[in-house]
Amino acid sequence: MKTTPEHNERIAKMTFSSVFPHYITKVEKKGRTKEELYQVIEWLTGFDENKINELINEKVTFETFFQRAKINPNAHLITGVICGYRIEEIENTLTQQVRYLDKLVDELAKGRKMEKILRAG
Repeated sequence: MKTTPEHNERIAKMTFSSVFPHYITKVEKKGRTKEELYQVIEWLTGFDENKINELINEKVTFETFFQRAKINPNAHLITGVICGYRIEEIENTLTQQVRYLDKLVDELAKGRKMEKILRAG
């Protein structure tokens, strides 16, 4: 499924701070912790908890968030369907990176083992 330019633009302009509380709610509702969420985000982006909170306070867009990130070299191992899109087929880099994050949060909420989420083998 191809993403539209409008869809990509909407994702780019969305602020990370507007979505982060939803990530927390999602994982905590399933018995996972905020610390585990930070660990997953750090694995993908290189941002530690302090940096994540700085970016939240700065109200950066996803575009800025991912421009500043150092994407994990194993991020391409994140595959599957999220929000109706097959992640590995998304052509827009930013949209794909946001969906990587969504997929990791989903896996965390579903109780997947951390070493599997972090693609440790």
